[in-house]
Amino acid sequence: MSGSSVDRRDFIKTIVGAFSLTAFDWSLFPKAPFADNESEVYDAIVIGSGLGGLSAAAAFARQGFKTLVIEKHDRPGGYATTFKRPGGFLFDVSLHSTTVGEREGINNLIYGFPEITDVEFVPHHNLYRVIYPEYDISVPQKDVAAYEKMLINYFPEEQQGIHDLIEDMRNLSGDIRKLIAAQGKIDMSKFATEFPTLLRCYNKTWGQMVDARLKNEKLKSIVSALWGYYGLPPSKLSSFYYALPTIGYLEYGGFYPIGKSQKISNSFVKYIEEHKGKVLLNTKVNEILIKDDTAYGVMTDDGKEFLGKVIISNANAPDTFHKMIKKQELKKEFLSELDNFNVSLSCFQVFLGLKKDLVGELKIKDTEIFYNSGYDLEKGYESALNAVVEDGGYGLTLYDNLYKGYSPEGKNTLNILVLQGYEHWKKYETDYFNGNKEEYKKEKNRMADILIKQVEDSFLPGLSSAIEVKEIGTPLTNLRYTGNYHGAVYGFDQTLNNSGNNRFPHNTPVKNLYLSGAWTKPGHGYGGVIGSGLECFGEIMKDWK
Repeated sequence: MSGSSVDRRDFIKTIVGAFSLTAFDWSLFPKAPFADNESEVYDAIVIGSGLGGLSAAAAFARQGFKTLVIEKHDRPGGYATTFKRPGGFLFDVSLHSTTVGEREGINNLIYGFPEITDVEFVPHHNLYRVIYPEYDISVPQKDVAAYEKMLINYFPEEQQGIHDLIEDMRNLSGDIRKLIAAQGKIDMSKFATEFPTLLRCYNKTWGQMVDARLKNEKLKSIVSALWGYYGLPPSKLSSFYYALPTIGYLEYGGFYPIGKSQKISNSFVKYIEEHKGKVLLNTKVNEILIKDDTAYGVMTDDGKEFLGKVIISNANAPDTFHKMIKKQELKKEFLSELDNFNVSLSCFQVFLGLKKDLVGELKIKDTEIFYNSGYDLEKGYESALNAVVEDGGYGLTLYDNLYKGYSPEGKNTLNILVLQGYEHWKKYETDYFNGNKEEYKKEKNRMADILIKQVEDSFLPGLSSAIEVKEIGTPLTNLRYTGNYHGAVYGFDQTLNNSGNNRFPHNTPVKNLYLSGAWTKPGHGYGGVIGSGLECFGEIMKDWK
């Protein structure tokens, strides 16, 4: 590490800023002296009810502040929602494997909100299964040693590198915990010896971290199989945003909520309302009201104004600043900087309800499967970016294996998913929102048929004849229902230049306007956005002193 002491302090700030949510402590925050329910002014108004918005709102409500959430959809949750179709099928909008805490033998502890007890999570039997042309690997739950042994059995010549890479992931996580515990009180003369893995990896991509330990290209692909969870291939993804959540999954397991993701969102709404907060659905915010560079409220699509001491946007960052705020209120330099951030991929999904228990008949026990036709993850990313589905890669969820009652008796609910860029679908955008969907439907059905055949040929024989219900979601579907710019599923990409403290911040150039969710720190994922809401609340409390 070189440079001035200021550079070093900035380095520490960057690292702590990226992961400060792990040190969240309710005892550090005040409670409102009283809730003035007669006042027309809210302490906090939250735009959007994704989990990042619900988390921030729940934090304010928990501490006794008068809180309002405004959501344009008819249900809360953003991507953490479900939808019903005939035949008794209830589909989850997105893939969900997350880590949760355990108490008294029950996995129901949501980070930051120990009072929420009505969401129980069940573990995946295997963490995930990844299939390549020559390898079929089921990664065990909470058994890193078994995972390491499995990889060594396949690649004995890489034994030392496999061990060292896993230790790098563990040590990086350990260094972060130590750094946060030190609260910035670091003897820089001893930094290299006390935080060696952090020093070595903080400015590297995941690909560089892997290349330093492994030689076999197929093995590199296998240990990077979860890249789709994070939205970028190894060459572009910050090492933090592969290594830390992945070692967390390997050590603590992956879980799914009984009642599907809507159960989490509904529980947050219940928690907010129990603490005298309000959640308005079917209500769209058209404008953030600003005077003298200070946000003081919002205006909804019916012309109604709501006044607030602080405004938190859980909506996507591009629309927050380009659509909800009059441009003259913002400096051109800020908008230019905003537009330089890369927006993440969206996704294409095929939701299938089967009229029989095909998964049971085939005796498949897995819940999350990642199928790859080759080992080139960079090519896989390019295919995703350009919406090419013919290459043969997909994700498949079979959550009937998680708990009884996931589907109607004797049936299956499954989901086929591939990441996709938005550009391919942009040519359909105008017609889509004007209700002229004929060409759009042809294209989405073409892609869906390709994916169904791939799954049928490679994994689920008899799939086509078993289909009772088929729904297809595209990046335009994501845009329509979540409002996310370009249908993005991960907010801004987690590149080296857009991660940690370099990531788009919670605070904004507009006083009293903050951001929460995947577009800001620390990033996407259930744990990430719930933590983002808490971080945002903490930052506002600090600003309020």
